[in-house]
Amino acid sequence: MKGYTFNRQKPLNNFIVDFYCKPLKLVIEVDGGYHFEEEQKTKDEERQHALQAMGLNFLRFHDEEIRKDMNVVLKTIEMYIEEYVDNGKY
Repeated sequence: MKGYTFNRQKPLNNFIVDFYCKPLKLVIEVDGGYHFEEEQKTKDEERQHALQAMGLNFLRFHDEEIRKDMNVVLKTIEMYIEEYVDNGKY
C-alpha cells in the first residue's frame, strides 16, 4: 500500500501481530469477537502497551469492519501513512 510492504503474522518481541510495517512502525490488529471478552481485552491492552513502549503505533479494526467496509479500513491506513510521512517521521 502506497509503496509499503506489510508482513502478516509478524513476531515482535514475545508477541505475534496480525500485520506489521517496519518503516512506518505500524502494527495493524484485526479483532474478532473474542477480543471483546474482558480477559482478552486486558491481554490485548497489556500487549499493545508493551509494543508501544518499543515505539510502535497501532491501528485496530474489528473483523466485521473489514468484511463490511474494506474501503473505509484501507482509507484509514492510507491516512495514517500520509500523516506519518507528512510529519517527517519517515
